Formats: sequence, C-alpha cells, structure tokens
Amino acid sequence: MNEWALTKLSYGVYIVTTWADGGKPTGCTANSAMQVTATPATIAVSINHDNFTNECIKKSGVFAINILGENSKPMSIGTFGFRSGRDFDKFSAKPPIKNYLPIIDDAVAYITCKVIDSMESETHTVFLAEVTDCDILSEDNPMTYAYYHKVIKGKAPKTAPTYIEEK
Repeated sequence: MNEWALTKLSYGVYIVTTWADGGKPTGCTANSAMQVTATPATIAVSINHDNFTNECIKKSGVFAINILGENSKPMSIGTFGFRSGRDFDKFSAKPPIKNYLPIIDDAVAYITCKVIDSMESETHTVFLAEVTDCDILSEDNPMTYAYYHKVIKGKAPKTAPTYIEEK
C-alpha cells in the first residue's frame, strides 16, 4: 500500500483553540477539519488523544477553528503544533475573544463550535460540533496542507492524522 496517496486528499491548516482549566487559552495545530452539514452548520475536527487540546475540548465542550492563511506566521504553526499546552503557554499575549473562545490574531477566518457528539479512533477523537459563530478576518488565501509542505517546507508532527514516518 502506498500511504503517500493519502497526501493527495485536500487539507487545510488550522489552529484549534479552547480553554484549559482556570480559563487558560490553549490549542493545537490541526489539518483535519470539514463542514458536515449546512443547516444546521456542523463541523467535524480530528484531534490526537495525546494532545492537551483533546482533553480540554472534552472538558469544555467548545472549540474554535482558526483557518490559517498563506501569510499567517509560520511560527504559530510550530508553537501550536510542536509544543504542549500542558507545560507551555502558547499565547504570548491575551488572545482576541470571539463568542467566548480564544482566536488567533492572524487567522483568515474563525469558526466557533459547540460539541454535539464525538467518535474515538485508535489515535484520534473526531469531534462533531454545531457552529455557534464564524467570520472572515482577512482576504488572505487559506493555507492548504500542500502549501505548508511545499512552500513553507513544514513537517507534520507525529500526532498529526496525516503523519507518515519517513523511511
């Protein structure tokens, strides 16, 4: 089986944010999010079991998907994708708040969500959520996962659903 065929699926680059205990904002980089229905607007997002964000979404029942653009700061992807919110404050300053959720300041758009169901796979939780608010923040082109790899030369962390070990 050629696992690289899976990289031909279309992905975006997102930072999923939520709240940790004590009102601390946290989040992680994700590439697996999709709109499931239009009415009511419903979203699905996949978060690795090992990510602190997974635990926080389960506790809070809410999250925001921040859609990154081609001109978003690459450092944000690294900060949210390769460090844990358990022991590192990923927000250097108080983040903007939309519909009571932390938002990334250089996102193209945000979508706030309330969890309505979830499904467990061996490594990830797929959260199914109702959209509670959304807006466009910039006219930048949304970043695709292909752009992230080819132009930015980014790598996938081992917790990414699309991670393939180089041989």
